[in-house]
Formats: sequence, structure tokens, C-alpha cells
Amino acid sequence: MEKNKKIIFTGGNGRFGKVFRVINNSKNFYYPTSKQLDITNYKNVEKYIKKIKPHFLIHAAALSRPMELHDKDIIKSINTNILGTLNLVKVCSKFNIKIIYFSTNYVYPFKNGKYKENDPLLPINSYAWSKLGGEASVQIYKNSLILRICMTEKPFVHKKAFANMKTNFMFHEDLAKNFVKLLKFKGVINVGGPTNSIYNFAKKSNSNVKKIFVKKNLKKKFPLDSTMNISKYQKILKK
Repeated sequence: MEKNKKIIFTGGNGRFGKVFRVINNSKNFYYPTSKQLDITNYKNVEKYIKKIKPHFLIHAAALSRPMELHDKDIIKSINTNILGTLNLVKVCSKFNIKIIYFSTNYVYPFKNGKYKENDPLLPINSYAWSKLGGEASVQIYKNSLILRICMTEKPFVHKKAFANMKTNFMFHEDLAKNFVKLLKFKGVINVGGPTNSIYNFAKKSNSNVKKIFVKKNLKKKFPLDSTMNISKYQKILKK
């Protein structure tokens, strides 16, 4: 990373943000609280960004779990994930600040797997639709990078894991330590780990996890193959 480039990171108190802050703790990084930077308030966003004058804005703040929340509180989902992102994009475009947006692999249809960045999108739930809504405004602004990410906490937090469901899970630490390598890129990049079953991935960090299987009647809710083509990301890591 170029020295003395200021970087604002939204979501610094989130699950990934807490890991990211430990690894990326230089003076270049700014981790505002939601009170300091209320992404749902355009004037607040403009005031804070104008004060810091960053070169990059990493937008990781989002409403995510529980997934059901996006159906129960539609307004909060839209205000945070769609309109909040829009406010950041509008201000970044005004001051020509590059924005790096955290999206999700859930924006893909999850029918055949191995999805490439330019494949058609069809979100599988309301959370994914809210993230794609955020993507829409970022796509319009060309000084941007969208990361479609598949990651989770370490150790694996759930007591059970599907053995017949394939994905590209990686741990928060894996992305945090390699993140600065992504800053110079634009467009869309699929980000994740090697293809694996969720169970095989989970047991690496949680030996007590129990093996379960997706039943036929639940395949629409829990697709068996949610894998992405991560070759672009892998090439970047090798540089």
C-alpha cells in the first residue's frame, strides 16, 4: 500500500471489522463509530468524509444476521444496506474517492456453482437483494471495487455444518491480512477460499462440529453448490 494514503473503514466494530483493525492498525486507517459516521444521513457522511479527506473508503458496514431481519424490518434493511451505500457513493463521487464495497456471494443464483464475476445475478434471499441494491450504485461509480465475499468467523461458530453443500468459505483473518493487495483494483472480484464442503471447512477450526445433510425439500433454501470462480482473486494473491 502506498504510504500516507488515508483510508476510512466503515463497520470497524463488526465481526470482520474487529479482526481487520488488529491486522491493519496503522495511522492511515480511520475507524469511525456509527455515531461519527451515520451512513443513513447524507449530510453526516459528507461532513465526516470532507473532514478526513481519505484516498479510499472501505465500506464493510452492513445489516446482515439474522437473515430473517431483512424480511421483518424492510425499512431498516433498505436504509442501511441500500441507501447507506448510496450516500457513501454520492459523497465519494463528489470528492473522487475510491470506494471498496463489501458484497456477498449470495447475489448469485446458486444453481450450478463456479460463478464468474460477469455471470448473471439472482439473489437467493432478502439480505442478498439488499446487498445487490448497494452494488447497483457502486457499479455506476467507476472509481470503485466490488468484492463478492464468502467468509466467516474463526473458529467456526455453528454447532452443525452441511456435508453435502459446497462453498468457498474463508476466515476473516485470511482476507484481512491480504486486503491491501486489493486496493489498486477496480471492477468486481470474487473473494473466498478453496472449494470445500461446509463441514470439511468447519472441522478445521472446530473439531466438535456435527455433520448434517441438506434434505431434498430444503434445497431451495440451502443450495448445494454456492461456489464461485475465484481465479482472479488467487492471481492477485500471488503477485
